[in-house]
Amino acid sequence: MPSPSPSAAHLPHASEAVPATTSALPAAFHRLTASSLTANLAEQVSLAAAPLVAVLVLGRGASGTGMLQAAQTLPFLLLAIPAGVLADRTSRHRLMAAAESVRLLSLLAILVLLLLDRLTFPLLAALGFVGATGTVVFGVCTPALTPSLVPRNALGQANRMLELIRSATYIGGPALGGALMGWTGARPAFAFAVVLSATAVALLAGIREPERALAPRATSHPLADLREGAAFLFGHALLRPLFATAVFFNLGFFMLMGVYVAWAHDHLHLGASAIGITLAIDGAGMLVGATLAGRILRTVRFGVAICLGPLMGLVAMLVMATTIVVPSAALAGLAFFLIGAGPIVWTITTTTLRQAVTPDALLGRVSSVIMTATFGARPVGAALGAVIASTISLPACLLAAVLAFAIQAAIILRSAPARLRTLDEATAASECPAQPGR
Repeated sequence: MPSPSPSAAHLPHASEAVPATTSALPAAFHRLTASSLTANLAEQVSLAAAPLVAVLVLGRGASGTGMLQAAQTLPFLLLAIPAGVLADRTSRHRLMAAAESVRLLSLLAILVLLLLDRLTFPLLAALGFVGATGTVVFGVCTPALTPSLVPRNALGQANRMLELIRSATYIGGPALGGALMGWTGARPAFAFAVVLSATAVALLAGIREPERALAPRATSHPLADLREGAAFLFGHALLRPLFATAVFFNLGFFMLMGVYVAWAHDHLHLGASAIGITLAIDGAGMLVGATLAGRILRTVRFGVAICLGPLMGLVAMLVMATTIVVPSAALAGLAFFLIGAGPIVWTITTTTLRQAVTPDALLGRVSSVIMTATFGARPVGAALGAVIASTISLPACLLAAVLAFAIQAAIILRSAPARLRTLDEATAASECPAQPGR
């Protein structure tokens, strides 16, 4: 059983917390949300433009876009754990600013290579790998930093705000990336991403992060720090099934994403702008889900809200699979809408749950272990998608993704989190996290 007690001691007491209203949230958190907006928009514009460059400029097919997706997501597997250890040992906002600077440099390099007509597929993949450093550190540090910036009773609202912003970028980013590619070419798309990333660096550098006790570097070995975080995660009856569900969700989703541009171009006969629009519908679903998340949590049990995402993900993948026999941009758009709307409620509820039951001193490492395995499933899924598409067929890849989504839905439906009535019940249950009977 993990030794740290996941009580509310690391968060403000409810009686001391300010009301959970937007005006009550501190300026440092609003600066974090602004940096999240610009950094995520830079990421989404570049992620939408890169596979289009691979297909339309560099002449690559499904296997090429799958390998590009794998390269852009491999840093989640390799860098999340080091980022989590650093997040608990140093200033989190400064670490985020440094990582976003790395993304900025990679985007600048792509832009210069495009201007010089020297961009090749290996360079595009390598710079995509480098740029994903910013995404990894953002993913690890944001949920670890947020509880130190807002009171405990505002965590749900803060997470909803962050997800609303991320949802908006999932709408604007692919649409802008696809539109800029279709209307003016790749250079304006990457130039826009450069400006956005530079803005994010400036915003992050100005955050005032509260002082906290850091892990003593001289006496604490990074591997010992990592083992402590992993032991807490895998010893916790509420966190274990969330971890397993997210692994299979990401595996299936990136089997789809690794081949979608080629599928939409070759089978659905969509152009660059139309492909960008269908991808942007995912963000529209996220925006709707994040907007309704508060009402959903007031209407249904906390455990039911957790299950909505995995179930809607399965339905979405079944809809996408129907495009095998009914080639339709509308069905593809509906699938992306559903896969955005449901899982965003999952992200809000499970992030809030993790923050509520994990001590502040462990948040960076717990987040990094989750990201390593779940986001690490992304390059595995993308690579599997590329292999299945090239050795069997694109439809076989979609059916394999359906299987992965069915597994993640089955895991969460049989889990302890699915039976939770409220978040407070989860906090009370976490006093004995190793008891699987909850």
